[in-house]
Amino acid sequence: MQDSWKKKFLFIWIGQFLSLITSSAVNFAIIIWLSLHYGSAQVLAYGAIAGMLPAAVIGPFAGVYIDRWDRKKTMIFSDAFVALCTLAMSISFYVGFESLWLIYIMLGLRSVGSAFHMPAMQASIPMIAPQEELLRISGINQVIQSISSIAGPALGALAITLMPIGNVLLLDIIGAVFGIVSLLLVHIPNPTLTEKMKTSFRQVWADLGEGFAEIFRTKGLGAVFIFSTMVTFFIMPIAVLFPLLTLNHFGGGKFEISVVEIVWGVGMLVGGSLIGIFKPSLSKIVIMNVMYIILGISLSLSGYIPSTTFYFFIVLTALGGIAAAVYNACFMTVIQEQVRPEAMGRVFSMYFSIVVIPTVIGLLGTGWAADQFGVGNIFIVLGALIAMVGIISFFNKPLMSLGGFKKNDNL
Repeated sequence: MQDSWKKKFLFIWIGQFLSLITSSAVNFAIIIWLSLHYGSAQVLAYGAIAGMLPAAVIGPFAGVYIDRWDRKKTMIFSDAFVALCTLAMSISFYVGFESLWLIYIMLGLRSVGSAFHMPAMQASIPMIAPQEELLRISGINQVIQSISSIAGPALGALAITLMPIGNVLLLDIIGAVFGIVSLLLVHIPNPTLTEKMKTSFRQVWADLGEGFAEIFRTKGLGAVFIFSTMVTFFIMPIAVLFPLLTLNHFGGGKFEISVVEIVWGVGMLVGGSLIGIFKPSLSKIVIMNVMYIILGISLSLSGYIPSTTFYFFIVLTALGGIAAAVYNACFMTVIQEQVRPEAMGRVFSMYFSIVVIPTVIGLLGTGWAADQFGVGNIFIVLGALIAMVGIISFFNKPLMSLGGFKKNDNL
């Protein structure tokens, strides 16, 4: 039994690793292409919105069906749909139709596929692995994502230098094939459906309400969602502006943008490795709060330091990557421990939507704010707000009491 779940994860990890590397390469190539062709914070912000908003809108509905459908098939069809969207974008570039609006539309359609894939993946993990291994698995997942964050930008930068953007996009299709094949080789169990969950679309709205109630079923879990949403709201504009900070503030180019992305990935690799190798004795909630503070300080300093200190910016970026990986692994584990398996798809989908919708509102003003106040000042202010969330979190008693307890099935 011990070997069985490990073999399943080995197959899944191999496929997802190759898929993530190619997706990371393609995403980075698109960022470079948009940055060099337009040099506009607004264009990057709108691209980010196009890649997130559709998933946020349909996310809660996707979660309802993820809890009803076969999760393995859901992930396979999602990967295939994303690959088809990428193929359409590649063909448009190949024939010389480089429309910004077409890019936005294709990014939006890709996000629809992601709205089903990511929650289904996270909801499948507790169905395969023992609960005591969830934090370690989250750490290993962070390592995989981190390595893809290192290799992906390097591959993307090399590819965009050697090939047209249309050809670079084909890498994502190759990665999707590996991801799908890896899923075909394993069996992923699904939770038993109740009779109520087997009913028609009429029950969907009620299920959405139950998914929302699940978040507040455990004392302190609602606070985890609220604080994480606030941090994501502050960090997403920063994530969009990273290439422009490198270009405009530090006077970098393609190479420097790639270095920053790779270093962030190295930081995430270190953070994920620490969680994957060691089982921290501290409460996961305490660790998350500390990571908020470290992440916020590193981002604030990145916008504050002089333009001549690019190497210090690299160090701060690595530190931020470590903090982000550790926080994310702890957050995912808390959710997987506290939420019932039959509701987990709805909860993860609802979380991604709750996080993204206010983030999109923030991104709408990102371009204007960056042009008015400077990219560096945006980093300073938003980084300080992230650190402040971490400090405030320590004073929330329900939140602080959550970290030391596992799920109570009688709740």
